[in-house]
Formats: sequence, C-alpha cells, structure tokens
Amino acid sequence: MVAVGASAQNITAAGATFPYPIYNKWFTEYNQIHPNVKINYQSIGSGGGITQTSEGTVDFGASDMPVTDDKIAAAKVKFMHIPTVLGAVVPIYNIPGVSKVLNFSGDVIADIYLGKITKWNDPRLVKDNPGANLPDTAILPVYRSESSGTTFIFTDYLSKVSPAWKTGVGNNSAVKWPAGIGAKGNEGVAGMVRQTPGSLGYVELIYALSNNMSYGAVKNAAGKFLQGSPEGVTAAAAAAAKTMPADYRVSITNAPGAASYPISSFTYLLIPLKFADPAKGVAVKEFLSWMLEHGESEAAGMHYAPLPAQVQVMVKHTITTIK
Repeated sequence: MVAVGASAQNITAAGATFPYPIYNKWFTEYNQIHPNVKINYQSIGSGGGITQTSEGTVDFGASDMPVTDDKIAAAKVKFMHIPTVLGAVVPIYNIPGVSKVLNFSGDVIADIYLGKITKWNDPRLVKDNPGANLPDTAILPVYRSESSGTTFIFTDYLSKVSPAWKTGVGNNSAVKWPAGIGAKGNEGVAGMVRQTPGSLGYVELIYALSNNMSYGAVKNAAGKFLQGSPEGVTAAAAAAAKTMPADYRVSITNAPGAASYPISSFTYLLIPLKFADPAKGVAVKEFLSWMLEHGESEAAGMHYAPLPAQVQVMVKHTITTIK
C-alpha cells in the first residue's frame, strides 16, 4: 500500500446510523495507524447521507439502502456503492414481567405498525408465543422519525410478507406511519423503547445488545423463528453473493433458507467516482483497502457479518477505479 503524503487529510462523512458503531471503530483505529488521516463521521441517517453525498457537502456518505436510479441521476456528485458489512434489524420491546424471547411473524409486525393489532395479548401474538403470559397492555409502535436506511430494510421486509403493508404503506426510507411515535436514529428508537413500557421498535442488532434490550425472533421464509445474528445474516447473504450485480444494489430481506435471518441487509459507503481533491481520493482508497484487509475481521465481534469472500474480491477491484 502506498503511504499517504505528509499533508493532513481531514475527511468528512455522514449517513447511516445502522453501521455507526463499527464505522466509528474503524475510523478511530485507522487514525491511530495513520495520524495524518482523520475521518469525521456524522451519524444522521441514510437519507441525510445520500443528500449530502449527492450535493458534495461531505467527502463521502453512507446508506443502508441502495440509492434509486432517479436519485443517482439527479446527484451533482456521481458516486458508487461500496458494501462494507451486513447487519440484522431486530424487533425490540419493553414488556414488564416478560423476559422470554418473543416470536414475531412478519404479518403480525406489519399489523402492529398498521394499527390493527393494539394489545400485547392479541390472539395472534399469543398463538406464536405459547406460555409467554402476554399482558393486556397497549402496544406503542416506535419508528424512525427521519429518512432512514434501517426503515427501508424494515419496510422492505414487511412489504414482502404483508400484502396489506405493501399496498397501504410500501417500502422506503421514510413512510407515512399509520400508528406509533417517531424517534431519531437507531439510538433514539432504542432509547424510546427502553424508557417506555409496552413499546415495540426496530433497530440494528448491536443497538439492542449494547442497551441490554429484549429482542424478538422473526419468522423467516422457511417458517422458522430466528433471532438476529451474524450467522443468520451471513446465511441470508449467501445466495445474493453468488449473483451480486456489479453496482452491489441488492435486497436480501426474507431470503430463502432455514438458517437465513429475514431482516438482513448490506450497508454501503457512497464514494465519489472522482474526488475534487486527488489527495483525499488517495486517502479514501487506502482506507477502503485497509477496511477489506483488516476491518472485515472485526465485523463479527461487533455483531455484524463480514462481506462474503466473493464480494470482497469484487470490492477490491471496484476500489481501484476511484480517482
């Protein structure tokens, strides 16, 4: 690897909260190894990351959802998707007196957020959770208040398992929520659920684990209830990895296979095709190469899944095209 010159590089980045814990770790570690390269990342949500990258107000962005063709075409700064890791979105809940891991069918989650299921002891929840002693307590659905890749992943899954959700709400980074209350960021949803008895939310797995929160098992395409895990995410990615498109824009929610966790996704850095400052381009390319060589090995320890080997090979080549 070619060493970056002595000139200091202060690189700005913004976007997804889903991968923020591992990005923060990577950017900090990289700065310790390369003190002249500092990457300042603002965890503002995928929508903000896409906008700021497109406008050129940051050096690069981050998104959990593939950017749509129309937004790519309209962007002032042309960019590529670089997948970094994969993660699981999990349903978190706060039900005093219930410590058992709850099972959630996708259509049940959809109907809670549609406002059709309003109590924790609804017969459909009871059916999926024998012996759980669910209370006659109102459910408060909590959702992301800003444009969010985590919301895109969550609603993408719901649109595949619930016709009512697909036609009534759809999948997007921001939707019109029929029920519930909004909170900002994965951090905000976790905080809201943690302090609100009776609530249900959705966050990236590490936010549930780091906050010691209860999170449920979700019914996958094979009919099995699975809790989110790096192994379940890896299984979900296996099929997609074999047919990965050159631009990496792919959905792996509700993937086939008994071992596949159903609310899984790649997450991406949005890297300009050409940097206005060539020195920054070199610094970012060198960081991305380090990410593949060293960072991927840290993914599982932070409850993400590393990129499949064949995708890493593809990304290594893609990185060489950055100017």
